[in-house]
Amino acid sequence: MSDSQSRADADWRPKAIVFDLLTGLINSWYLWDASTPSGTQADGRRWRERYLQITFGTGAYVPYEDLVKQAAHEVGLPPSAPEALLREWGTLPAWPETRGVLCALRKQGYKLAVVTNCSEHLGHLAAGAVEKSASKEGGEGFTFDAVITAEQSGFYKPVKAAYEAILTTMGLEPGDVLFVAGSAGDVQGATNAGMKVVWHNKIGLAKKGEAVPLREAQSLDDALKDFL
Repeated sequence: MSDSQSRADADWRPKAIVFDLLTGLINSWYLWDASTPSGTQADGRRWRERYLQITFGTGAYVPYEDLVKQAAHEVGLPPSAPEALLREWGTLPAWPETRGVLCALRKQGYKLAVVTNCSEHLGHLAAGAVEKSASKEGGEGFTFDAVITAEQSGFYKPVKAAYEAILTTMGLEPGDVLFVAGSAGDVQGATNAGMKVVWHNKIGLAKKGEAVPLREAQSLDDALKDFL
């Protein structure tokens, strides 16, 4: 990369920062673990990783809940596991640093949005939980400028149309957006859609594809340190 290109990248500021929801902003891993009969990370991680493989390989939208159940079945978990996961979905917690990061970005004037591989009901339920956690008690409430689910766009990430749906909704071009990936497939998918990407790789997922994020970090605030 040339010095002039490096300076251009350093000076670039997006109009909007768009987040992956379930791994970028939320600690959804714990609920997969807790929903298994054993309640262990080993069973939860195996199920969750299969779920990610399925959703990122599906393309056109099919019912999200069916994919969660399919992944559980394929790794040998009983129907009680996805039933528990879906029943407790509203308890998904934001990562500890999420509130501070979202409030700091909003204060700087960025538009903030979500693109999530989820159904309309579950996607907005989870996004609403993040909004509630980022709202100040007795003060100003926090809301995302847009939330696009796979059901709404008709496509699961990393299909390009899944990312393009947020651009259409917000009236933006790909070069206006910084995408905060949570899963490895989002790094390549958002890059293919023309967006710059940082990767909040909380649990150390393996890289997929050839795309290189602007920054990779294990905490959300560190991943976004150049924009806070």
